[in-house]
Amino acid sequence: MKFISWNVNGLRACAGKGFEDTFRNLDADFFCLQETKMQAGQLDLQFPGYESYWNYADKKGYSGTAIYTRHKPLNVTYGMGIDEHDHEGRIVTLEMDDFFLVCVYVPNSQDGLKRLDYRMKWEDDFRAYLLQLDAVKPVIVCGDLNVAHEEIDLKNPKTNRKNAGFTDEEREKFTILLNSGFTDTFRTLYPDQVTYSWWSYRFQARQKNAGWRIDYFVISNRLRECLADAKIHTEILGSDHCPVELLLKE
Repeated sequence: MKFISWNVNGLRACAGKGFEDTFRNLDADFFCLQETKMQAGQLDLQFPGYESYWNYADKKGYSGTAIYTRHKPLNVTYGMGIDEHDHEGRIVTLEMDDFFLVCVYVPNSQDGLKRLDYRMKWEDDFRAYLLQLDAVKPVIVCGDLNVAHEEIDLKNPKTNRKNAGFTDEEREKFTILLNSGFTDTFRTLYPDQVTYSWWSYRFQARQKNAGWRIDYFVISNRLRECLADAKIHTEILGSDHCPVELLLKE
């Protein structure tokens, strides 16, 4: 079973840069999007054989998540059921027969770390939400988690130590999540591989491969025996992020 996750940094813009061809070529069972940056009715982008589920932010042109699926879910929920967090369109959850699939766009701590305190609260509440699901059936979490977990996960760790996405606080929250019963699929399979999923639009970062690995598939530990592969599609353009992939044995 094939899963794709991609922060498209504006789906309407990405649609003008080959998104539909990429979608078809990747041929996934589940295709999860983050940062769609749109409202209902702004773009009617459907594919034969897929249903889609969208969570829009209250604020126009901001955040937003979606899942295209070939497999009809038992249930679909939006957000984590906490009003403080559920106005930015950051989570779509599909309940399937054997697992929950959670597509998430984690809040950025922003310049000057002005949103770090909120991010810390969000992390604790989101982890509690995942553990609540995990108590029922295994969980697959994917999306832009806005953190490079270890120094191997970004080009310039020393100069970014106190910047959003690589603070000690954010990295520690990711460690706590993994220690709560979850697996970082790519790093588990490829412990020493240096591959990034996001590059700044500034300073020719992508051409220089000065990037960060901040897009993930994280799974419940008991799904590890089903883990077939995890990939980062650095060859695919159209956004400042590239798609990431998870393959599970059925």
